Amino acid sequence: MGKIVRYITEDGSAFVIAADTTSMVAEAERIHKTSAVNTAALGRLLTASSMMGDMLKGKDDSVTLRINGNGPAGSIIAVSDSNGNARGYVQNPIVEIPLNDKGKLDVRGTVGTNGYLYVMKDIGLKEPYVGQTQIISGEIAEDITNYFVVSEQTPSVCALGVLVNPDLTVAAAGGFIIQLLPGSPDEIIDKIEYSMQDIEAVTTMLSKGMTPDEIAIRAMKNINIEKLDENTVEYKCNCSKERVEKALISSGREALEEMIDSGEDTSVECHFCDKKYVFTPNDIKKLL
Repeated sequence: MGKIVRYITEDGSAFVIAADTTSMVAEAERIHKTSAVNTAALGRLLTASSMMGDMLKGKDDSVTLRINGNGPAGSIIAVSDSNGNARGYVQNPIVEIPLNDKGKLDVRGTVGTNGYLYVMKDIGLKEPYVGQTQIISGEIAEDITNYFVVSEQTPSVCALGVLVNPDLTVAAAGGFIIQLLPGSPDEIIDKIEYSMQDIEAVTTMLSKGMTPDEIAIRAMKNINIEKLDENTVEYKCNCSKERVEKALISSGREALEEMIDSGEDTSVECHFCDKKYVFTPNDIKKLL
């Protein structure tokens, strides 16, 4: 399982959340059989959603991230519960494009830059909160940072990374988010900016064996921080036959009658875990 930790500064002016999501992203790759660049893109969005989910307060709260920059990957979606357990999928799982000019997987190229990042938070209100910001880089971490600043007016730093092996398995995945709270003194801001100048990539730190705790402490270098909590996280889908039945019922009487009249089984596949649910005409009659 992966792990998420949260720390806050002694004066309560800023906090950091750091995660090792290697096992989560590895499970996503196993399920969706994504190409290397799309494993990196989906893995980054999964990691971001996991950390943002862990930041929610209610036990039944959830957050959904969707990014579509009109790149070859199409829409990429990640959903997390308030414990940081996430699930997701990419519209076009297999995309083969050249490496970028740094010799790395071209996440920007597969995501695209002509579109929006959407964030939907279901926090128990009558209607979910929905925010959207224009994609500024397609690398995802910068777009998450921009979302927090523009849509939530919260100065933030986000770093995400996924390292893919030559055999397409996931070697390392994780990230961190730093956020300033109201009234943050200039001294803390200066120290965070200084710390970011020479910090290594998340996957480099994970490959060296650094834990989420050590990454959080490194990200807040020379700042006294106190641990708030930690969670184990995993790739977790909440689909069930009952949920699928509700979805079929919501399609309406006419649609159900057409399924029955066809005389064939109706198969419904979950986007997130690829599990298939099969309903016979008699099953559909019961729903009707």
